[in-house]
Amino acid sequence: MTATIDVATELEAIRQVKARYCRFLDTKDGDGWRTVFAPDVVMEVDLAVSTGGADPMTSPPYVGVNSVVPDVLATLAEVTTIHHCHTSEIALTSETTATGIWAMEDRLYFPGDRQLHGAGHYHETYEKVDGTWRIKTLHLTRTLMEFLGPWAE
Repeated sequence: MTATIDVATELEAIRQVKARYCRFLDTKDGDGWRTVFAPDVVMEVDLAVSTGGADPMTSPPYVGVNSVVPDVLATLAEVTTIHHCHTSEIALTSETTATGIWAMEDRLYFPGDRQLHGAGHYHETYEKVDGTWRIKTLHLTRTLMEFLGPWAE
């Protein structure tokens, strides 16, 4: 990496992308959420807790922003969500690429008084295109999945 970039500015720009990711997802703002992703984004979501590094059940990947945005938002259409991301570990790998790991906590409120309290990590890569950072790949791993309410009915 050359000295022509301001590392602190670039890291903050990536943090802002992740903040918008959470806000747009929780507010179900599909047009806004689309802006945080690269057109060819690949998203993977673990559907079980990883224990000792074991590979949990992972959903088939969503490939492309035209799959990620409508498919995920349709899945969450009747769900109130709260996503918080913390303690970012971001590394610039070039002037236009970066990696990041974010600790996360989410709460999902489903119809019928069912809830999911979760925690884990987002493992991401980013690319900067036309001066804007976007999420290129995202893999959500889980350390906690606590189901509350009448799930067994």
